[in-house]
Amino acid sequence: MESAKHAGDAAVAVSKAYGVETMFTLSGGHVFPLYDGAVHEGMRILDVRHEQSAVFAAEATARLTRSPGLAVLTAGPGITNGVSGVATAHFNGSPVVVLGGRAPQSRWGSGALQEMDHPPLLDPITKLAFTASAADSVGQDVEVAFRTAVAPRRGPVFLDVYMDHLFSPSPVHEVHTQTPSPLEPDPDDLASIARLLAEAERPVLVYGSDVWMDRAEEAARDFAETWRLPVIPNGQGRGILPAGHELLATRARGMAFGQADLVIVVGTPLDFRLGYGWFGGKDGAPLARVVHIADAPSQLATHMQPAASAAGDLSVVFWSLGTACGEAGVKPDAYASWVTKLSGTAAAATASDAELLAAGSDPIHPMRIYGELAKVLDDDAVVIGDGGDFVSYAGKYVEPKQPGNWLDPGPYGCLGTGLGYSIAARLARPSSQVVLLLGDGAAGFSLMDVDTLVRHRLPVVMICGNNGMWGLEKHPMQLLYGYDVAAELQPQCRYDQVVTALGGGGELVTKPSEIGPALRRAFDSGLPYMVNIATDPQVAYPRNTTGGSEPSLVLGGCGGVGVGLGGGSSSGQALSTMTSTTSVPFSTLLPGPGVVCLIRPQRRPSVVVVRSSVRGRSPAASMMP
Repeated sequence: MESAKHAGDAAVAVSKAYGVETMFTLSGGHVFPLYDGAVHEGMRILDVRHEQSAVFAAEATARLTRSPGLAVLTAGPGITNGVSGVATAHFNGSPVVVLGGRAPQSRWGSGALQEMDHPPLLDPITKLAFTASAADSVGQDVEVAFRTAVAPRRGPVFLDVYMDHLFSPSPVHEVHTQTPSPLEPDPDDLASIARLLAEAERPVLVYGSDVWMDRAEEAARDFAETWRLPVIPNGQGRGILPAGHELLATRARGMAFGQADLVIVVGTPLDFRLGYGWFGGKDGAPLARVVHIADAPSQLATHMQPAASAAGDLSVVFWSLGTACGEAGVKPDAYASWVTKLSGTAAAATASDAELLAAGSDPIHPMRIYGELAKVLDDDAVVIGDGGDFVSYAGKYVEPKQPGNWLDPGPYGCLGTGLGYSIAARLARPSSQVVLLLGDGAAGFSLMDVDTLVRHRLPVVMICGNNGMWGLEKHPMQLLYGYDVAAELQPQCRYDQVVTALGGGGELVTKPSEIGPALRRAFDSGLPYMVNIATDPQVAYPRNTTGGSEPSLVLGGCGGVGVGLGGGSSSGQALSTMTSTTSVPFSTLLPGPGVVCLIRPQRRPSVVVVRSSVRGRSPAASMMP
């Protein structure tokens, strides 16, 4: 028997009009009419095992397809379980709509099951968080949610609906989808940037995720190639210049950021991943001038004063900036020696990696895994990182050949994104390889959603770098205190057997010669398959803090200077993105032994580690790098 039309139908019809094909959810009675509406409208319902995975899947859908994602969460704990996913979407600027259940209005205030006023909780991490006012407004309210989510700057929107309103009849809402009008950049701002380029000798471009999300990847590549500018990608900016491109300077990152005299950062914040916007100052070079370009004025840096900045639709920015460069007399051949120097450095770095990428050491060196993975990855493979130390290697040694094929948690650094992202990637890219790189710590956050992959027949290859510890915490704790606590996991824990118990495939690999054959079996299996690789626990990812290496652990909390120590849910964050110069006059005010303090020198921030005597060690101080 077909059910009567209700507000759930109106909500789903509007969602479909905005391009939504899949509703990610975990079953809950408060939102039954939304499921019924999906059945009526022919929308796919994909149910997960934890609400965080539903929101992560919706967020990854938005990032891979550049269309809004939809998550439906039941009231109370269903919504609170999804908060980390919403926060991740907020920091990534992902257009996600979260529709939530809500206790009935007719019983509001009397202690109904899971009664909670959700919008105040979600308001700080969304563009808009509100409650539908009535049953007959649901369609209109859902349209407001989607229109807000996709408008610059993109981001998540939360809307909950009283349960009795959702079950009630609701009129069909006529949808007027609107493509946001491109935001035109200020020509004077672009002229200022062009003049800086004309004066520069060692410029560097940084392309971030918003270049991809703004559909500006072709304009960005054309701009770099026309003006012969070296590029370092960040996040989903990876692949805009494919692996092997002569202007791709990823493997010369330290030199590029340390010796640049002009750094133009496009589509990503000047946050810890980029040294908070401090570049240059290496090997006697002066500090670099910095330009920040964003897709909306609200995203421009406010913690520092760039030499120039601009905001607007990024395709328009690149096209218009190219015109401005011509008018300013920018000469592409002026940077030839700089490009050659960076290319030589990158080639030398690549050559020096060859030995470890083929290392036959036992226990397995993590780099050997990436050497083997590179042999079997297709050009259009989607690679997802969810972890700390192990995934840091991926950021360095996995270079996508196409844009839009890399997913990591982004600046919020939330572990547990991997399974949700994998679900979305398999749906969005049905013919591509989907590879999930998991640290063994990260595996504990969402591995039960392998059941979701199995039930919905979504084959994904999972590679777990299993060193039996929280490596990103263990090594810094030993540096700071001479010992570590709360950093151990089970050595060679059989996460692969969890996958097989849930209906997938998997195996434990303990010898380097076994890695390649295991990966080929995984790709050939047609199943969710885990290759669980026991790696050497003594090997820590080599941290290079110059100019801000992409993974980072930010230290702080002393003398009024902001610091923070990444914990178990801070993924892929290395020791520090701060940089330092020689002979910098530091403050002598230290908080005491056994403390890490961020000291503010006259010109730029650095990190000083002060370690007390622990287990016979004498007090020591060191500056990083």
